Amino acid sequence: MRELGISDYAGTWQKMRHVIDARTDASPDELWLLEHPRVFTLGQAGRTEHVLDAGDIPVVKSDRGGQVTYHGPGQLIAYLLMDLRRKGIGVRQLVDGLEQSVIDILSAEGVAGARRAGAPGVYVQGRKICALGLRIRNGCSYHGLALNVSMDVEPFQRIDPCGYRDLEVTQLRDHAIAWDVREAGRRLSVAFARHFAFRVQPDAETAA
Repeated sequence: MRELGISDYAGTWQKMRHVIDARTDASPDELWLLEHPRVFTLGQAGRTEHVLDAGDIPVVKSDRGGQVTYHGPGQLIAYLLMDLRRKGIGVRQLVDGLEQSVIDILSAEGVAGARRAGAPGVYVQGRKICALGLRIRNGCSYHGLALNVSMDVEPFQRIDPCGYRDLEVTQLRDHAIAWDVREAGRRLSVAFARHFAFRVQPDAETAA
């Protein structure tokens, strides 16, 4: 597990691609936990008309799946660089495991998270609390999820979140979960380890 603090989006994205391209069959899987400075990102299918008014926030075209979303301080980013072939799982199982991990840590605090058909992510009372965006390259996953912890959610009003007009967002703070980003990452890493059967090594590579 690598805790990267606040890391530039474009630079982190290029580092992920480098890691994926340099992998061998013996390379360990990795979990990166971090925050991004304020940025809107457009997925491969992202349409610019879903960015209503970016203002002073940069917009980056990414190679992840999905439409447009916002990242900023107070939001946990969890990037899972994992060899799916070695794990014997497909993309659907990966998505299910990511979503269920978030649902599980919410449930432990008495908050009911839910999936929504055709709209990946996790929702609480119809509001999106966690967004997913993935890419598979050479049989390995990168990118991952963004969990709203305690952040300024105003920038979400400048976009159609995940391509949906008027989709409301929420965060852990709104549901009396007083974790900071690091605590949310610690709990989520435990849930990931359980769902994907790997051993988390803090401040090092994540061993499968």
